[in-house]
Amino acid sequence: MATAEFGSLDEVGEVELMDSEVSAPVRKETEMSARDVSVWFGKRKVLEGVNIDFPKQTVTALIGPSGCGKSTFIRTLNRLHELIPGAALAGSVLYEGKDIYDRDIDPVHIRLKIGMVFQKPNPFPSMTIRGNVLSGLKLSGMKRSDHDDIVEQTLTSAGLWTEVKDRLGAAAGELSGGQAQRLVIARALAVQPHVLLMDEPCSALDPASTLKIEETIRELSKDVTIIIVTHNMQQAVRVSDYTAFFLAAENEPGHVVEQGATTEIFGNPQDQRTLDYVNGRFG
Repeated sequence: MATAEFGSLDEVGEVELMDSEVSAPVRKETEMSARDVSVWFGKRKVLEGVNIDFPKQTVTALIGPSGCGKSTFIRTLNRLHELIPGAALAGSVLYEGKDIYDRDIDPVHIRLKIGMVFQKPNPFPSMTIRGNVLSGLKLSGMKRSDHDDIVEQTLTSAGLWTEVKDRLGAAAGELSGGQAQRLVIARALAVQPHVLLMDEPCSALDPASTLKIEETIRELSKDVTIIIVTHNMQQAVRVSDYTAFFLAAENEPGHVVEQGATTEIFGNPQDQRTLDYVNGRFG
C-alpha cells in the first residue's frame, strides 16, 4: 500500500424507480479502482479505507451528507488532492494497471485522461467559446490540426453545439450558467479523456439546465466513464448505473457504507442507514 504526502436535495421524499430503471446494468470491465484509500488534512483523517471499482463506460454516483468526504475522494482520483497543502493519502488508485500515485507517473498525463468538472462553471470568461474548447489542447501541448472538427464534435457531445454554433467567436462570459457548464464539459472532452469526474455539476443550475446536463451525462457515458458527486437523490437515480453511499459519524472519518447497482441501493439497500438517507430521513 502506497502512502503519499503532498506539499505547500432537491426535496426527495421516497425515491421511486421508473420502469426503465429497474434492471441492473451489465457489469463491464473495470476502468479504474480505489484500493483502501484513506485521506488526511494535516493530522485530521477525513476518509478511511475506501474501496470502489468503476466499470468502463458507466456512471457512478457518490452520495452522502455534506462533510462525509465525497468531494475529497473524487479529487484523489486525478491527483488534485495532492495540490492541497498538508494533504496526505494512503492506499492506491489504479488506472491502466498502475497506481496513479507511483513516482514514475506524470500527474499531467493523469489529469488529461481523467478530467474534472467542478461545481461552479469555470470557463475563461474573456476567451471566446471556441478558444475555451481548444484551451486544454494548447495548455497540454497536444498537437491537433483538426480544430474545427474538435470544436464541433465536443460541443455536440456536450449538448451545446446547436445553441452556440453561430457565435463561436463570442466571449464565454456571455453564456448562461447551464451553457457555461456544458462548455466546460466540452473543454474537458477536447483532450479525449477516458474518465470524467463531476463534483456536483448541477448544484448551481436551474431545473432546465440541470436536465440538459443530465442528458449530456447519459450520452457521454456511451464512450466515457463518469463519476459524479451529487446531493440530489433523484438525479442519482436518473443518471447513474452504480452508486456508493458515503457517511461520516461525528468526529470520525468518512467511509463507504454501501455500494452497488443504483437500482439496488435505492430499491433494496442492505443497510438501514442507506435506506434512511436515500429516502430523505437525514442528510
